Amino acid sequence: MSEILIVSKIAKNIRENIQKIIVGKDDQINTAIIAMLCRGHVLIDDVPGTGKTSLSKALADSLDCSFNRVQFTPDLMPSDILGVNIFDQKKSTFKFIEGPIFSQILLADEINRATPRTQSAMLEAMQERRVTVDGNTRDLPDPFMVIATQNPIEMEGTFPLPESQIDRFMVRIQLGYPGHDEETQIYRRFMNESEVPDLKPVFDSKEINKAVNLIPTVRVDDFIVKYIVDLIHVTRQGSGIKVGGSPRAGLALYKTSQALAALEGRDYVIPDDVKKMAVPVLSHRLVLDSSAKLKGQTGENFVEIVLSKLEVPISK
Repeated sequence: MSEILIVSKIAKNIRENIQKIIVGKDDQINTAIIAMLCRGHVLIDDVPGTGKTSLSKALADSLDCSFNRVQFTPDLMPSDILGVNIFDQKKSTFKFIEGPIFSQILLADEINRATPRTQSAMLEAMQERRVTVDGNTRDLPDPFMVIATQNPIEMEGTFPLPESQIDRFMVRIQLGYPGHDEETQIYRRFMNESEVPDLKPVFDSKEINKAVNLIPTVRVDDFIVKYIVDLIHVTRQGSGIKVGGSPRAGLALYKTSQALAALEGRDYVIPDDVKKMAVPVLSHRLVLDSSAKLKGQTGENFVEIVLSKLEVPISK
């Protein structure tokens, strides 16, 4: 238990640092930290002005890790992200110039504005943490994390992410508009832009990797595993669903439940951990058919309906 408390302390310090920039949004900040501890990637999906980029940069600034930001546009090419081989005339050899993806944290801002060709260049990096350019494969730094943002409202000039890429994002975060009191705090805190704090790192990559390595030690009993499997299978059978949760989604739910338990200082997973992580892990992966969309159904409320109907297991 004492070692797991290290994870809880690290998460608490990161969260407090981020909250110097982000007002409120405890659950969303925790979800981003959980994804980082599980070596996962984060998709932040919301309307403009809600703090998507601010949250991404605040998380990166809280960690002493290399960071690059790429503004995705329709004319962005795969080589602009991955890198390119340039011929050195003096040495008569090709020299590889690394792209921005060779960083520990990559912010892919407005990722759905890039073409499918450029989006697909990220697939190998997000799954295997390496890239292949001109037949040569190069490993990415450790840890490696992609934080992507997109605007779901403005569709003109955008290219929806394919299911294969969406499935590689461990969690999706939706920030939403702040409440009345939270927005009042935002105005008072940031009325003068010069007063926006310059965040300092609170942990380096070695300390983060130590916490990451503790997550798999959190105990997951058989009845919890069955609950996760049952939940994933129900998402594939529901009315109005074209594509349900994949095995990768089930593994993500397993890992994030472990991380949530560790954040709360426990070395074992309970059903509530699974329930809390189900929406951010599963909702963006579900593909609804046209009839469900016409009824106004979303991935979020489908997962919530499944959770309400699925029997919560009890330890034997």
